[in-house]
Amino acid sequence: MNEQLRGTAEMTAAMTILGTIGWFVVMSDRPAMDVVFWRCVFGAAALLVICGAMGLLRGLVNMRMLLWASFGGIAIVTNWYLLFQSYSMASISVSTAVYNTQPFMLVLFGAVFFGEKLTANKFIWLGIAFGGLLLIIAGKPSGGVGGSDYAGGILMALGAAFFWATAAIITKKLSGTPPHLIALVQVCVGILMLAPFAKLHDLPNTTASWSALITIGVVHTGIMYVLMYGAVQKLPTHLQGSLSFIYPVVAIVVDLIAFGYRPDMGQIIGAIAILIAAAGMNLGWRIMRPRTPKSIQN
Repeated sequence: MNEQLRGTAEMTAAMTILGTIGWFVVMSDRPAMDVVFWRCVFGAAALLVICGAMGLLRGLVNMRMLLWASFGGIAIVTNWYLLFQSYSMASISVSTAVYNTQPFMLVLFGAVFFGEKLTANKFIWLGIAFGGLLLIIAGKPSGGVGGSDYAGGILMALGAAFFWATAAIITKKLSGTPPHLIALVQVCVGILMLAPFAKLHDLPNTTASWSALITIGVVHTGIMYVLMYGAVQKLPTHLQGSLSFIYPVVAIVVDLIAFGYRPDMGQIIGAIAILIAAAGMNLGWRIMRPRTPKSIQN
């Protein structure tokens, strides 16, 4: 198997795993704060074994790395909490679609903090995604596990996207540091952050709940990180971007099949608009071609 084919298989597996996380969050039957805490605990155990086996714990840890990775950990753990909370307030499908506005947050951050140019094409993709978001907000869904506070769930998903983009910006400060090691520091920070708020006096009392929490930590965090970062090393950027859209598609299918969620037509169009706009942004699709200067006639 050549490198690109292997990377494609790894990225496909990683995004498919990630797309099922909403189902396990719901099946854990725990508050979002507890789910994130146990994700950090079991994720840290898995990543510690992985980093140790890969020899990443020898001489690579320093104060600068710990400081920036800790800031990133605060952002990524906040991102997880907001996203998991949004599942019960809106739905897995809607939350995942809205969460995929994260590339646009990153583009805006780049413009504000790094002076990166916002081209006409980027503005168009931003406009399409915003239109899709408005259609989702205006929708009237039926079925599913969410719906306790639809508007609040959408705001939570937008907040999750914001903190994901924040974590991505911070991670740029750690170029050259193995991402598995960064992830290990981040989940350890999460344990310290959430331990005071986790309901340790009221532990899960069913095998199904513990199984879901362990799976989220070991599979959706430890194994998924290994697959995803292994793929990133083997694939060109455009292929990484295109394969990343397996995640929201799987999440929507899981919501439809497992929980009977039925979006209305406006929501379907809105979700498709966000995904197409995110694909266009990630893959560099051009709606408007740059003007070529006319040659001067002598």
